[in-house]
Amino acid sequence: AEAAAAAAAPKRYHYPDRNVSMKEVGMGLGVLRLRAALLAFIVVPLVAALAARYALSSAELQALVASFRAMSPPPSSGAVLPLAMLVSGVVLVVLAVTVYWVRQPYPVYLIDFDVHQPPDRQKISRRAFIEKSRAVGCFTDEALAFQEKLLYRTGVGDESYFPAPLFETPPDQSMQGARDEAMAVMSDVFEGVMAKTGVTPLDIDILIVNCSLFNPTPSHCSMLINKYKMRSDIKSYNLAGMGCSAGVIAVDLARDLLQAHRSKTCLIISYENITRNWYTGSRKSMLLQNTLFRLGGAGILLSNRNRDYWFGRAKYELLATVRVHKGQSDDAYRAVYETEDDTGRRGVDLSRKLLNAVGDALKSNMTLLGPLVLPYSEQAWFLVVLAARKVLGKHAVKPYIPNFKRAFDHYCIHAGGRAVIDGLQENLGLSDYDVQPSRATLYRYGNTSSSSVWYELMFTERAGRMHRGDVVWQIAIGSGIKCNSAVWRSLKRLESSGADDIAAAASRQQQQQQQQQP
Repeated sequence: AEAAAAAAAPKRYHYPDRNVSMKEVGMGLGVLRLRAALLAFIVVPLVAALAARYALSSAELQALVASFRAMSPPPSSGAVLPLAMLVSGVVLVVLAVTVYWVRQPYPVYLIDFDVHQPPDRQKISRRAFIEKSRAVGCFTDEALAFQEKLLYRTGVGDESYFPAPLFETPPDQSMQGARDEAMAVMSDVFEGVMAKTGVTPLDIDILIVNCSLFNPTPSHCSMLINKYKMRSDIKSYNLAGMGCSAGVIAVDLARDLLQAHRSKTCLIISYENITRNWYTGSRKSMLLQNTLFRLGGAGILLSNRNRDYWFGRAKYELLATVRVHKGQSDDAYRAVYETEDDTGRRGVDLSRKLLNAVGDALKSNMTLLGPLVLPYSEQAWFLVVLAARKVLGKHAVKPYIPNFKRAFDHYCIHAGGRAVIDGLQENLGLSDYDVQPSRATLYRYGNTSSSSVWYELMFTERAGRMHRGDVVWQIAIGSGIKCNSAVWRSLKRLESSGADDIAAAASRQQQQQQQQQP
C-alpha cells in the first residue's frame, strides 16, 4: 500500500536550490546601489538649495538679486553663504539631471514577431513517429520501445512537426536537406514579419540569426542576405552552439547593438535545425532528443526609434535582460553535450544531472533579476530572511523565495519538457493558468528550442490575455548550462483570436493521452 501511495504521489522538483550565493546577491543589489547613488546625487543638492532658500527672507533675497544686477557688494554679508548654497544646489541638480538623462539607454521596442507554421503534411503523430523510426531500420526493438515510452511522458502531442527531408525514404540527412529546412523556416518567418510590419528587406540595419547545431558556410545570415538582396552595409551576426536559450541571448545582443547605433531596426531569426540532428543510434540518454525536439522558428523585429513608440507601431518595450552561464561546473558543462555514441552515430547526450544544473542556473538568474523587477517590499523581506538564515542557521529559518507573481503578469517558460515546466511551476508557486501557454506550446509544437518562448507569447496574445502595461517574463534554459531572461512591457491591448480554446483543448487531450500511455 505504501509503495502504491508513493507511486501515485506527484513528483516534486526541488529547484531552484534554496541556498543562494552572497556574491550573486551582491551583484543583484549593485543595481539598487547605483540607483541610490543617482538619487542621492539629485536629492542632496536639492535639499540644500531648498534649505538655503528658506534661510533667506524675501527682503534679503530681493536685495541680493538687486546687488548682483548693479554689480555691487551684497548689503548683508550673512546672506552670502545661503546664496552660495542656493546657487550651487541648483547647478548641481541641473547637472545631475542632465547626466542622468544623457546616460539613459535608448529604449528598445518590439515592433512585431511571427512564428513558423509548417504545412499540415509535415505533422507527425506519436504513432507515425514510431512507424517512421521502425521503417528506417537502424533502431533496435529496445530503442523503439524506449522512445515510445518517452513520447507519452515528454508532454509532446500528435500535431507537432518534422522537417520535410526526414519524411523521405530513406530520410535525407544531407547538407542540402538541412539547408532546405533552414531556408524554409527562415523565409517563412522573415516574410511573415515583413508582411506584419510593412518593413522591407532594405530597411533592416542589423540581422541576427541563432541556430545551435547547424552552421553552414556561407552562414545563415548570408543565405538571407542573398535571397532578399539586403543592403551591403547591414551588420550581421550568427549565434551558434548556444542551445535553447539562444533566442533570449539574441535579444540581449540586439539590445546592446541598438544602444550603440541610434535609430536602427534589428531583425532576429531564431530556430533550430532538426534534419542533421535526428539521432539514429540506441543510447538511451541520446534518444530523448528524438522524442522532444520538433520543427519551429520565429522572427522578431526590434527598433530603438522613438517614432515607433509615439505612432503606436511598437507592441512591447524591453525592460531588462539577465544572462547566467554555469559552464564553470563540469556537471553543467556536460549536461547537454553533443557527441558520438559507441557506434560513431552523432547526437546530443542529456545527462541525469540536467535538472540539478538547470536549478542552479535558474537560482542565479532569479537572484540577479529580482532587484530589476521585484517590488522593494519583496526585496527587503528576502534580505531579512537571508540575514536571519546566516545568523541563526539554515535549519532554524525557512528559506524565502520572493513572490515573482508580484512582478509579472505573464510567463513564457521555455518548453524544454514537462519536467522543466513542472519544476518551475512548483517552485515559483505558479498556477495552471500561468503555465498554460508553456504546456500548450509543448503539446502543440514540441520543444522548438530557442523559438519556444515566442510560440508561448503568441498563445498569450491570441488568448486575449495581454493588456496595456502587462509585464511578460521570458525565461529560457540552454546548453552550457545557460539561463537567460527577457522582461517586456506591453504597450497596447491585444484582442483574442481563440488561442485560449486551443490551449484548453490541448491540455484536456494531453491529460487523456497520459492516462492511456503504454
